[in-house]
Amino acid sequence: MTLIYRVKKLKLLLVFLQCLTFIFLSGCGGNHTLNNQHMDLPQTKDSQSEQVKALMLQTTMKNVDADADYIIGPDDVLDIEVFEVEELKKTVRVSSQGYISLSLIGQIKAKGLTPLQLEQEIARKLDTYLNAPLVSVYVKEYKAQRIGVIGAVDKPQVYIITGQRYLLDMLSMAGGLTKEAGTICYVLRPIRTDDQNDAKNIPKIETLVIDLTELLEGGNLALNIPIFNGDVINVPKGGVVFVDGAVKMPGAFTMKGKTTLMQAIVMAQGLSPEANAEDVRIYRENGKGERNVITVDYEAVKEAGKPDVLLAENDVVIVPKEGVKNFFSSFINTIKGLIYFTPIPLF
Repeated sequence: MTLIYRVKKLKLLLVFLQCLTFIFLSGCGGNHTLNNQHMDLPQTKDSQSEQVKALMLQTTMKNVDADADYIIGPDDVLDIEVFEVEELKKTVRVSSQGYISLSLIGQIKAKGLTPLQLEQEIARKLDTYLNAPLVSVYVKEYKAQRIGVIGAVDKPQVYIITGQRYLLDMLSMAGGLTKEAGTICYVLRPIRTDDQNDAKNIPKIETLVIDLTELLEGGNLALNIPIFNGDVINVPKGGVVFVDGAVKMPGAFTMKGKTTLMQAIVMAQGLSPEANAEDVRIYRENGKGERNVITVDYEAVKEAGKPDVLLAENDVVIVPKEGVKNFFSSFINTIKGLIYFTPIPLF
């Protein structure tokens, strides 16, 4: 009888809350319209500052709810409550098989679910006994998680952590990126199936590709994905470009993010006095065992403001010497039989 009485009270409370919500929204409709109009105005310094503040607030709010994307695993301790049903309030530990046991519904699988998904699953099972049960699940104790960070970071190693972490958290924990880091990050994620016929139950690997330039410089927080137990974060070194000919320090150089022709020339310590800057050649692999040739007037790029050229990995930049007619023929002859060239004018 006590449980039925509480269910009736819960129905009345829900109706009351719906009424309050309707009154609140009706009273605030005018302000909502004004806010939308304000966002359509041209951006000023003040409006840009407000957008930055809003972005920071959004990030802070996301970090407050650490359980939002957390995947429950064995040995986690959960606090479970059902609104106004004291008998169902319980603290449980997830078993090694991934299950918890609750009154009325018995065993339920928690492993592999987020707290929100577990709330919905418990509410679905309790719906047989209660009218619209409101379930809350909190992670009281996190299991230790092993997350690997390798590649071009300051402290590559396996980290043992507790609580939900995101990609930026782990990169920061690893000391940040080194100067050799490329623009792409890979998150290797094991996906273990529940196929009982597979004796070994070997996990498959899902690979997530993250554009670090878009995340770190573009501020795209959607790429700051949650990291889970067993994930391996791999930050490969950037590609290499080769600069040769009439430059002060010819050689191979690691690409630092998105590298342009001007940046590559700077890495080679600039042009030598005898350089013919109006006829620079970029030799680029085309995936067919050949190299296309891009001709660039470097002087026009530098002085006249023509678009700079974005280099690709393994590009070969050749700066000829002034007055040497057979320079490119000599260069091509040195690698004849290995690669072929197809001219592509840039301008």
